[in-house]
Amino acid sequence: MNDQLVRIISDEANVRAMACLTTSTVREACARHATLPTASVALGRAMTGAVLLGALLKGRQRVSLKFEGNGPLGKIVVEADPMCLVHGYVGNPEVDLPLKDGRFDIPGALGRAGLLTVTKDLQLKAPYQGVVNLVSSEIAEDIAYYLTDSEQTPSAMGLTTIPDERGGIAVAGGFLIQSLPPANEEALDNLMRRIQSLPPLAKMFLDGATPKEILDRIFGDIPFEILGHQDVAFHCGCSRDRIEQALITLGVEEIKSLAEQNEDTVITCEFCREPYAFSPDDLRRLAEERH
Repeated sequence: MNDQLVRIISDEANVRAMACLTTSTVREACARHATLPTASVALGRAMTGAVLLGALLKGRQRVSLKFEGNGPLGKIVVEADPMCLVHGYVGNPEVDLPLKDGRFDIPGALGRAGLLTVTKDLQLKAPYQGVVNLVSSEIAEDIAYYLTDSEQTPSAMGLTTIPDERGGIAVAGGFLIQSLPPANEEALDNLMRRIQSLPPLAKMFLDGATPKEILDRIFGDIPFEILGHQDVAFHCGCSRDRIEQALITLGVEEIKSLAEQNEDTVITCEFCREPYAFSPDDLRRLAEERH
């Protein structure tokens, strides 16, 4: 099935929720960045988390998540929008650690000491930014902690990414549950018990469960209304024009210096690894226009 997100609301439990399948989206990102398995899992979880947060926005708003730790991965940066378009990268794509208790060691890769910075472009004068300490470096728990602590919205999140035997991505997806005011404590406790009793999220997706069926398993006999479905995809907004604008910020002298090397200057987008080549003539033209 295609990558997609489903969003729901339950008046009885007074919660909103969404779940998404992101396998193809994460697969493309990991292929572009040539990530090794541990780095792939970290990037896939963060991208899926960004999709879920981006789906809470509207219009031309955007959300960016930056995880910075003291581990070999360095950082994870992901961005998403309300259309469920997402991209991202990791500081060191070649990180691959041994399994720890049968699980991918994301805390060891990212580092247990660090920060999660969430930046939201809400199309206002200045973007909103919230910063919290990493509480576990397991990605889902850190995002849920940010939502509960900084945005005062009690939240539960589950994220999964599993590589296949060839180093690609077998499955990726996740869910987000958020309490709406006033909180229905009994319903929330019931939902948390159901989440804790679920089979592993990866197993459910690998067995063919859809995002809607994941929510069915979580909510059980608690009724909910489906608000909509949305396709999820990898997308980067880079372009040659944007790269030119970035070059211009270097200043005329720096651009002339690059042109004097008499070879193409290649600039690669951090988010999608798309290369953009500028010949010496291109650079001289930019310098003249800037001058």
